[in-house]
Amino acid sequence: MRAAFETWAQKDGHIVRRREDKPEEYLVFETQRRWVIWQAALEHGKTPGGRKTAAQKEAAALEKAKAAVQRPPVINSDEAAVRNQVLNEVLDAFSTLGGERGMDDILKVVQGLKKKQQEQAEERAVAAEPVRHNA
Repeated sequence: MRAAFETWAQKDGHIVRRREDKPEEYLVFETQRRWVIWQAALEHGKTPGGRKTAAQKEAAALEKAKAAVQRPPVINSDEAAVRNQVLNEVLDAFSTLGGERGMDDILKVVQGLKKKQQEQAEERAVAAEPVRHNA
């Protein structure tokens, strides 16, 4: 691994002489820094030197082209209406509050919306019950 690094570093014009007192380190700081980066890149499975191969560049360009062609998912009108209703309810709830207490206001809004949702669910349940006649 070190031989491959040194070959690459020499081609890029770096001095690959090592320290006499610490032969595992390079004499020039920049070469030592690149050696550390090289090792980290190999550990994480990346191409040493941070360079992409032609195949990697082509694959990245293809992915970018695919992403540009894809459109965001279409929301049907029912979902859009529900989202707008919820947004309006939240905005109305916040507008009735002073907005000075932060989290307390948020908790009040959430609890109020939950209570309102429960009441509506109960109303629907009562309306859906079959009518019993005394016989």
